[in-house]
Amino acid sequence: MDDKMKTITEIKNEFKKASLEERRILLREYQEDTRSGVLAILQKYHKQEEKLHQEELRIEAMKAYEKQYEHLGYVCGIDEVGRGPLAGPVVAGAVILPKDCKILYLNDSKQLSERKREELYDVIMDQAVAVGLGYVSHTRIDEINILQATYEAMRQAVSKLAVKPQILLNDAVTIPQVEIPQVPIIKGDAKSISIAAASIVAKVTRDRLMVEYDELMPEYGFASNKGYGSSVHIEALKKYGPSPIHRHSFIKNFV
Repeated sequence: MDDKMKTITEIKNEFKKASLEERRILLREYQEDTRSGVLAILQKYHKQEEKLHQEELRIEAMKAYEKQYEHLGYVCGIDEVGRGPLAGPVVAGAVILPKDCKILYLNDSKQLSERKREELYDVIMDQAVAVGLGYVSHTRIDEINILQATYEAMRQAVSKLAVKPQILLNDAVTIPQVEIPQVPIIKGDAKSISIAAASIVAKVTRDRLMVEYDELMPEYGFASNKGYGSSVHIEALKKYGPSPIHRHSFIKNFV
């Protein structure tokens, strides 16, 4: 059968089953077909192509810092999650991505849906040159304050990398007691793919941990609030008192 004689449904199914490269071939193949149904299909996938192109440009722009420092060797992005919650640890991520990194949709983890973060977590863990994670507990946070605990988590994350980076790109901070050169970048998780990847890894890791705590202490709603001070969480805190993972220095106003 001539391609132009294919039904609209057949063509639609062709596009659905096609890989990205195959879709691009199909777009060229059917560009002469003037049937309204085919034109609608082509318009849909042309829009998808344009969105993908814009995302590729956005990610390329987010590689500016990585390209600036890649001559030094391994570039590592660092970010933390959990400075604000009333309960649970602060978690830091350190990620070294390959120079030819092709991962799309990397961004500040707060800008991504939970589902997207989970998807990207798997891709990052699969493709990264190295990933390090640092955890500092609620008790340690109470002992040394949240800022010092954050630095401690970041140092841990760097120390757990399988390869040593030559430069650190940090989200906004300069980490004390680290010999590796550092570049603090304001809102770095939206400006650097390495910091964005670290943000995602740290966020997913901490969220999963809080879901586990929720199974042990369901009354506080940790699975949904992740330890942050939601109204339900604060009411539970007043009703049941602090759990074993609450930060006492954070909950003085509620208990």
